Amino acid sequence: MRGVDSKQTGLFSYISPEERIPKNHPLRPIRAIVAEALEQMDGKLERLYSQTGRPSIAPERLIRALLLQVLYTIRSERLLVEQLEYNLLFRWFVGLSADEPIWDHSSFSKNRDRLLEADIARELFRIIVEQARLSGLLSDEHFSVDGTQIQAWASHKSFRPKDGSGGSSSGGRNVARDFRGEQRTNDTHASTSDPEAKLYKKSPGTPSKLSYLGHAVSENRHGLIIDARVTEANSATERSAALEMLARVSGVTRCTVGADKAYDVRKFVEDVRALNVTPHVTQNIAGKGGSSIDQRTTRHAGYTLSLKARKLIEEAFGWSKDIGLLRRPKMRGRRKIEFATLLTFTGYNLVRMRTLLAPGFS
Repeated sequence: MRGVDSKQTGLFSYISPEERIPKNHPLRPIRAIVAEALEQMDGKLERLYSQTGRPSIAPERLIRALLLQVLYTIRSERLLVEQLEYNLLFRWFVGLSADEPIWDHSSFSKNRDRLLEADIARELFRIIVEQARLSGLLSDEHFSVDGTQIQAWASHKSFRPKDGSGGSSSGGRNVARDFRGEQRTNDTHASTSDPEAKLYKKSPGTPSKLSYLGHAVSENRHGLIIDARVTEANSATERSAALEMLARVSGVTRCTVGADKAYDVRKFVEDVRALNVTPHVTQNIAGKGGSSIDQRTTRHAGYTLSLKARKLIEEAFGWSKDIGLLRRPKMRGRRKIEFATLLTFTGYNLVRMRTLLAPGFS
């Protein structure tokens, strides 16, 4: 018997979003981890707001919404707000009822400065990492370090001479400018749309792009990211950022750090050893002066294991660009790029922790 194509005439629903989400949905354990972290941050979030005036959007909701943007690869905050309008799963995760009105997309931009000022993204990242530590998921002896190029939200046409000789507009219209053959360097040129971005290429044979550098340290047990930061794009900051992060994770007992050939520099190896860390750096035999790593290090079985485990950090960078926000963040300025980087690696850790803490996981 053919069913009736009835019209949607119902005005009320007596089923809450909580009841509509399956008990085994993969977002449930993630929401529980985030809820515990936000509860610990309650005092810090409270201090961000005055006790007078109209109530603003709860920062917890903004943070959960931004995590959704990372987890579901939503390319803009306009699209995120659109999804929140009709996606019941997203409403449930953020903490909105089925009928609650959605805020305007500009609310993210207005509130981001407040969250940046208090370094909320780093605090959330730190608490999630501490939860992983308390759950026994982190190694405290074996780590990996690496960096990745993050393309800036700025075009080559915005990279103009600092002395203003390039010309920018005429009669309210952009002037076509052919910069082929022009010698352009970071010393003489800067982007007009994102002055902190630098022209950079990660390896020979690849095109130079306006970029930042993202740096991360992972532990080798499960590949969770335990520290991250963003610097201007140049090869020197890649190693200096690694040293700063390793200084925070190294303890009393000696530990190891795996790294690729870019870190096989004598000064870096010496500085790492001074931190009570054994540098398991891939040997760059073809480099000038040969490798800084000799047989005293390479003869141990742990050296080979570190180089093998180092590939876990590459998985994190791959996820951060294919799924997360780091392919080309739609933000400008180093602090905002770091905000996006920390949120992205928080999302990555949450996905890994959901799997690692699942019953029956082995």
